Amino acid sequence: MKNIVILSGIFLVSTFLFSCKDNNAFIITGTIKNPAKLKTVYLLEADSTAQLTVVDSSSLTPDGDFKFKHTSAYVNLYKLKADTNQFALEAQNGDVIELNTDLADSQHKYTVTGSETSEKIKAFDDFSKAFTDKNNKVIADFNAKSQRAGQQPDSLLKIYMPIFQKNLAVYSDAVLKFIDDNKSSLAAFYASTALDAAKYESQLIAYAGEIKDNGNLNKNPAVRNFINAMDKAKPLSIGHHAPDFTISSIDAKQVKLSDYKGKYVMVDFWASWCVPCRQENPNVLMQYQKFHSKGFNVLGVSLDKDKAAWQKAVNDDHLEWTQTSDLKSFEGQAEQLYHIEAIPSNFIIDPQGNIIAKNIRGAELEAFLTNTIH
Repeated sequence: MKNIVILSGIFLVSTFLFSCKDNNAFIITGTIKNPAKLKTVYLLEADSTAQLTVVDSSSLTPDGDFKFKHTSAYVNLYKLKADTNQFALEAQNGDVIELNTDLADSQHKYTVTGSETSEKIKAFDDFSKAFTDKNNKVIADFNAKSQRAGQQPDSLLKIYMPIFQKNLAVYSDAVLKFIDDNKSSLAAFYASTALDAAKYESQLIAYAGEIKDNGNLNKNPAVRNFINAMDKAKPLSIGHHAPDFTISSIDAKQVKLSDYKGKYVMVDFWASWCVPCRQENPNVLMQYQKFHSKGFNVLGVSLDKDKAAWQKAVNDDHLEWTQTSDLKSFEGQAEQLYHIEAIPSNFIIDPQGNIIAKNIRGAELEAFLTNTIH
């Protein structure tokens, strides 16, 4: 009988606490230790573009305590801003979250409870910081040796760039695993913003497809915008057929992408005024000369508006392949068809007309062509 009474009491207390829970708002409380002159902390909310804006503030008590009570129509990402420090979390109506930190801690460590997703976001931020610290050491070492040499010699770049790129690849693989392990929560969406959207487009499209029917996540405008963007990108992603187009060449001839059917072709979007494009042109020329005899072609599509500047760049960079343009910058037919929003951009298309690679440059381009064209 005594055990029954105790269990009944626990049940009644639990029911009371649940019934007192405010499902029309969420609450964030906590303590800021060693706030120094800090008097106010701020709550930042992600908007439909995942940009953060201040939506609330809380004055610190003499003991450094704070409290926010805020409403949201959907689960969303927030950051608590304390001086120059920002702490990420997820919240939705009904949540009661506690976040504590010590501003005297140079590592900016904090604890968060009451939200499993917020704890996952913290774990993601922790391993992201470890990666950043690791690569910052590589960069610092490179800069120190460059200063001693009085320049940035190619020999140093050849040593340090592969290290940096390897670290980035390891980090990106960890991000992808985190997304896969947490795809049903907003923590995965938060992590997805850390990826290179161009390089990992296929993985992001797959992730968007997996969360498309998640009713809870889809209420979030930023998530919906992401899904819509990936739906838009999908027809131009790797594995899909490249849409045909007709465009004028630099010598006023009509050129079709389908003229290259049966061959490998890289559609290269560039412009005379684009510094990264001009820096990449020598590499493209080198790969063209190396692989053209094996069936590799390049179709240049310039976003220039000034034909004279375009022609001069072609001559100065010794570009040997067909050059085309509508002279309409980003408003050209091909640019619109391929959703070009930044350059340099490229699409490598196989003999069957399918996109097999996108936006690969430098050593990565050479490695891809070596493995693909024999």
